Amino acid sequence: MYPLTNILSIPTNGQAVLDQVIPTLRRQGWQVVRSFDLQTARQAHTGCSCPHHGTDQCSCQMAVFLIYGESSEPLTLVAHGRDGQVELSLVDDPAQSDSHYIAYRIRQVFLQQPETSNERSAGEP
Repeated sequence: MYPLTNILSIPTNGQAVLDQVIPTLRRQGWQVVRSFDLQTARQAHTGCSCPHHGTDQCSCQMAVFLIYGESSEPLTLVAHGRDGQVELSLVDDPAQSDSHYIAYRIRQVFLQQPETSNERSAGEP
C-alpha cells in the first residue's frame, strides 16, 4: 500500500465536496469512477462504532475515486470528510509519473470552485 499525499483541505460539508468530485474532474477531460463510498459500505454493517465519534451514528464520509487521464493506469484520489473538514489526497504511487501534475491540476480546479473558495490548502496557515 502506498502512502497518501494530501493535496487540499476544505473546511466544508463532506458530502457537498464528494458530490462535486466527479462532475468537476470530468469537465477537465478526465474519466472518473467512484470505487468506494464509506456510508454505502456501512449500511450493511449495523452496530459498528466510528473511531472518531465513538458511536454508530457516524457522520464521517470517505470515498475513493479512480481518475483516468493520459496514463494507462488510473490515479487514486481519496476524499475523507469529518467534522466539517474534507481532505483530498492522492495515493503516492511512484509508477505514476504525472501524479504531481495531476495533483496540481486537481488542487487548482477545486480552488476555483465557488463552494470551496474559502478553504485553506494543505500546508498553509
